[in-house]
Amino acid sequence: MRILIVEDSDAVSKVLKHLIAQELDCDVDIAPDLATAITLLDVNQYFVVVADLNLPDAPNGEIVRLVLNSYHTTCIVLTGNLDSQQRKELLKLGIADYVLKENRYSYQYVVKLISRLKRNQQVKVLVADDSVVSRKFVRVLLEQHLFKVIEANDGAQALTVLKEQPDIQLLITDYNMPNVDGFELILRVREQFSRENLAIIGLSNDNDESLSARFIKNGANDFLQKPFVHEEFHCRVLNTLDSLDMIRSLWETANRDYLTQAFTRRYFFKKHQNEQQDNNVFSVALIDIDFFKKVNDTHGHDVGDQVLIEFAKRLEMAFGQHFTVARFGGEEFVVAFKGLDAEKTHTLMDKFRQQCANKVIDTSIGPITMTFSCGVATLRSETIDSVLHRADEYLYLAKGAGRNRVVSTC
Repeated sequence: MRILIVEDSDAVSKVLKHLIAQELDCDVDIAPDLATAITLLDVNQYFVVVADLNLPDAPNGEIVRLVLNSYHTTCIVLTGNLDSQQRKELLKLGIADYVLKENRYSYQYVVKLISRLKRNQQVKVLVADDSVVSRKFVRVLLEQHLFKVIEANDGAQALTVLKEQPDIQLLITDYNMPNVDGFELILRVREQFSRENLAIIGLSNDNDESLSARFIKNGANDFLQKPFVHEEFHCRVLNTLDSLDMIRSLWETANRDYLTQAFTRRYFFKKHQNEQQDNNVFSVALIDIDFFKKVNDTHGHDVGDQVLIEFAKRLEMAFGQHFTVARFGGEEFVVAFKGLDAEKTHTLMDKFRQQCANKVIDTSIGPITMTFSCGVATLRSETIDSVLHRADEYLYLAKGAGRNRVVSTC
């Protein structure tokens, strides 16, 4: 990723470049005037151009029009002052945002915005509105911030789209729609998508002062009254997504092991505590790395951690897409195989065991050969604790039989 700063103030350029280099993994070029900027734009492809509105050789914002119209590049405007008419013209041009050069926070905001724009490229937003004009207006605003935008002309179509594309992260929905209105849409969406998975912003041009409260009580994250200004829309969207990222980060902290990033013991039991009532075929593989204590004692805990991290990665690559991989503590892991009996689970785990034994782990002290022992049990008319206890008994037998093997009921 490459950023261009077009700014005649050397002090401002240096501050911005320093902040961007600190926070973002990217290259930063600086141009003090329009002529230098054109030379750089002709040679490089930039993700974002941060441009001063008033340059020595372009005092009337010519750089902004050039960046947007000739180079089709996202532009963030820096300016020392901005009147109402200039603001309207800039927003009409389609800039990502404007920032007044007031204090250090202004420059930190620029960095935060660039970071958000980078992430937005991977964010799908669904806009549900029966008004074509309103829908297109919202789409344009979202695309200025590089979102992937999908449209639905009513709530019913929105539900279909969400079912087909469950990786959508933000739903923006109008209140008044045929078939399924905004309230009903949110209620039905919240039955399937939690706040950790999908954020919702409600829209309406009705003058009912209770609408915002009703939207949020029904499960929306925020509400906007139509008509709204560009800046308010962008700020609400960005704040909503920042909150979503924070919620996800907190969820990851609570449910992922800090070292290996496998799920925690607590998450495992929470997710699978009702398997008996669900009446599904369900097996568990309880895994213990062989002679792990010797690795720690011989090479130190740093190397031991490297082994744990690599082993967890291998488990996740092999089984994480369809099954639950968790670290129970120390060198002990568990995989929950929902839908598989002991025989199929045994076969999968034994194949994985052979792959691990034949592939060394690269560590800071050199390659280390690693094996593991495993006990497999299938849920009967019992609790999750009981099936894990039986798997632990088979694991004990695997260790007693010489380790580097899988023992199960099959």
